[in-house]
Amino acid sequence: MDIKPILSALGRHRVAALLITLEIALACAVLCNAFFLISGRMGLMRIDSGVDERSLAAVALNGCDGCNAADVNGRALAALRAIPGVRGAGVVNALPFGQRAGDAGVTLDRDGKHFGGVPHFYAFGPSAVETLGLRPAQGRGFVPGDFQRADNFLPADAQVWITRAFADHLWPGESALGREFWMGDYHFRVAGVLAHFARPNPGRSEDGLASAEWSVVVPVSDDSLLGSYVVRADPADLPNVADAARKAMAKAVPEAVLDQAQSRPLSDLRREYFQRDRAMLWLLVSVIGAMLLVTALGIVGLASFWVAQRTKQIGIRRALGATRGDILRYYQTENFLLATAGIVLGMLLAYGGNLLLMKHFELARLPLAYLPAGAVLLWLLGQLAVLGPAMRAAAIPPVVATRSA
Repeated sequence: MDIKPILSALGRHRVAALLITLEIALACAVLCNAFFLISGRMGLMRIDSGVDERSLAAVALNGCDGCNAADVNGRALAALRAIPGVRGAGVVNALPFGQRAGDAGVTLDRDGKHFGGVPHFYAFGPSAVETLGLRPAQGRGFVPGDFQRADNFLPADAQVWITRAFADHLWPGESALGREFWMGDYHFRVAGVLAHFARPNPGRSEDGLASAEWSVVVPVSDDSLLGSYVVRADPADLPNVADAARKAMAKAVPEAVLDQAQSRPLSDLRREYFQRDRAMLWLLVSVIGAMLLVTALGIVGLASFWVAQRTKQIGIRRALGATRGDILRYYQTENFLLATAGIVLGMLLAYGGNLLLMKHFELARLPLAYLPAGAVLLWLLGQLAVLGPAMRAAAIPPVVATRSA
């Protein structure tokens, strides 16, 4: 089809054509970034925590700052292990989807000149590592000599496990085993690499989604920690075991206050942690739906207006031999040209908007694959929206169109 007459007709309606082009461009920019945000959040919500959440529960105490750790942990672990169905219990400083205990920046040199990132430091007692079922995918397991007492946060010199995500960040393309890093005066050497182990706050730390699995596991003695415990049980028994653990802990350590919000199965902690993300997903889906509806209505309204305005033109073309298909293709081509102009502008807006979001919200760079996906969606939407008015135009008999002129 010769598009020169279409471009000429659009040139006579510059304002209307410009408005619908800008509307499509805005829709394209919003859709591409919204799809990217949705994809990122859905990926985060499916994050592999690295442990069997169905069989693990957390128990946490508050208000026991002056307590003797060895005494409290002894009573707490004995009470937890006495519960029927418990397969293991240990002392921890934090768990995935629970409260943070130790975010800290690390450097790759002793002088602190080469910054490496801000991982979360997990400190686990020997029974906690076994209870969580952690096994390094590379390197060695912890031996009894690795579990040291930490009088001030962590041992000053420790063999640690780090996740593969953090290892790839620190030493891309290289083996992390035996490598060293520092946190101030603390020195760590990598003894093993975990395939996965999410930090307590995946996606909401300083480095956003990229650092969701930046975790470091430091072995410490049980008397270095106080107040947080993990329990393992058969998934079918876990709800009853978690309830019994809360009651047993309240009796075993009456001088402390049980943290009801953090004393639950890990699956419950995950569900609550991502509650805000699920709300955001529904909000984005609603925004996308509203944006598509407004864009479609705009196209329908403009196309209907032009059909009514061009009745004489349509009648003349039909009288000169134009078929219904010719009229239909005219409006579809016209819409395709408007949509294409809007999509090109929208892609530029989408990329610029992403750069703005990266600056203010630490969002990852928008993959270019989202741009053609948004373009195809808007092209299809435009063709569907213009189909009704175009079919009405094509159905106008030449004689009726000529009389109405």
